[in-house]
Amino acid sequence: MPRTPSDPAPGADPYRGYAALRQRCPVQAVPSAAGGFPGHLVTGHAEARQALLDPALSKDTAAFFADRPSGRRIHPVLAQSMLATDPPAHTRLRQLVAGAFSSGTVDRLRPYIHQLAEQLVDAFDPAGTDLVEALAAPLPVTVIGELLGVPEADRGHLRDLSGRLFAAGRPQTVDDASHALAEYLDALVTAKRTTPGDDLLSRLLEARDGGGSPLTQFELTSLASLLLVAGHETSTNAIGNAVLALLQNPDALARLRQDPGLVEGAVDELLRYDSAVALATFRWTQRPTRLGGQDLDAGRPVLVSLGAANRDPLAFADPDRLDLDRDARAQLAFGHGIHRCLGAPLARAELAIAVSTLLRRHPDVALAVPAEQLRWRETRLMRGLVALPVTL
Repeated sequence: MPRTPSDPAPGADPYRGYAALRQRCPVQAVPSAAGGFPGHLVTGHAEARQALLDPALSKDTAAFFADRPSGRRIHPVLAQSMLATDPPAHTRLRQLVAGAFSSGTVDRLRPYIHQLAEQLVDAFDPAGTDLVEALAAPLPVTVIGELLGVPEADRGHLRDLSGRLFAAGRPQTVDDASHALAEYLDALVTAKRTTPGDDLLSRLLEARDGGGSPLTQFELTSLASLLLVAGHETSTNAIGNAVLALLQNPDALARLRQDPGLVEGAVDELLRYDSAVALATFRWTQRPTRLGGQDLDAGRPVLVSLGAANRDPLAFADPDRLDLDRDARAQLAFGHGIHRCLGAPLARAELAIAVSTLLRRHPDVALAVPAEQLRWRETRLMRGLVALPVTL
């Protein structure tokens, strides 16, 4: 069976393969898309935007697998999260948490994120360090842990469980991690009912939707799991990918070394160049539709490759070049439409602050090993480094 972007390619540059697939056809049938069911893969930018907006494509994973047993036992709290629902259920849940990740809220968090980044850089080993372990991972997991009210001692454990959720080719690992994470967060929500704090989970316990209904225990635990996982996985990968991209592009790195403040304006290009999310989450055709000139039957999984779309030459001239002056606002690293990543403003702030702090404090940072020796996470959805060893 030919490899597709839904298969892990640790250590490999996927973009040459994306280009070949896109050139063949930006929307093409793939032999196995999800759970062994044939579907379609989207690699073009225009086609990806269309797919992410198409109301014929459903996110209701439970409905798809209702009469298609997958043999999996992912905990329902994760399998039926807000990310796996359609309106009106999705609209109701999203409105309840949207304010916590607004641009205004993130602006108020910036001083805290700056302080945290400085503390993490202070702890670097002068002889060299792994930037994933020392900066890219602890920064976002600490921020989302603070927002949700997760005890500091538990954050490392939750980060480990979150990472296991994306273990491609190891279904038992993924399923077990989903249950362990759901059980922990269910207990955390229960504890906050008794002893609320100044955190997002405690506030959600008091939240009411437009009809005055509170969130159920299931909904609260599901939202907590989604926010925890999505709140740091994307940022961790984005920070690591951005630093590596700069270290491999000396001209761009030199500009930011001279003025780290330029990072704020370069965030879209860094996100476009090496997308932290390789594939958008599961979608399926709830009725026949037409996408990119292709007729799609009902009941077919649709995989939208955000990484491929962000290197489409029809959307971005010379897409394999990192160009800090490029207008890359059309990049799809956070998705598009009603399911666009809720935490995008926070992730953008964390990326900009992490990179600018690193370059200001350690302008001579350089790779400690040849790039071909770097290891990439074995995951279908995400694209991120296992480690990023550097000298300072």
